[in-house]
Amino acid sequence: MKRLIIVLLLFVLVVSCQEQRKQRYFAESNETKTLEAGIAAYESADWDKWRSHFSDTAKIYVNSKDPVTLDARVEELTGMTAFFSSYGFEKDKSYIEMVIDKEDETWVYFWGQHNGKMVNGTELSIPVHLAVQFTEGKITAEHVYFDGTEMNAAISAMQEASATETEMAEE
Repeated sequence: MKRLIIVLLLFVLVVSCQEQRKQRYFAESNETKTLEAGIAAYESADWDKWRSHFSDTAKIYVNSKDPVTLDARVEELTGMTAFFSSYGFEKDKSYIEMVIDKEDETWVYFWGQHNGKMVNGTELSIPVHLAVQFTEGKITAEHVYFDGTEMNAAISAMQEASATETEMAEE
């Protein structure tokens, strides 16, 4: 009887250790490739392709606890990128990984340096973090974190300059 208990305990230990060994972190996966394709679509302003990586009910959180819809996010991105003559992420300084969390949810995390040259010549470099949840190969939630202070100030300055030019032209 003693041997049976020891064998059962060893079996439970082996099974639990095997469960612990389940791979939970990935440097490359279908999901990381999907996010990279989405970033490439963003960089080329291909909004239909960018949108294709999301589920229809995706929630997007941009520096906020309140989500926006895909349509609202595309409108925001289109408006923002219109102020840039070029923009994109530094490929050699980006980091991406996929994690399966303790609830077996799939998340892809991205850290990158977003550089851009605005139409007025102002150059910006902003660190960005994305936390992206995938369900059945589609993005169902995206959390976008960055400090937009410098970019917002530059956009405001460009809008003020444009308004001043319009006023002077009307006079």
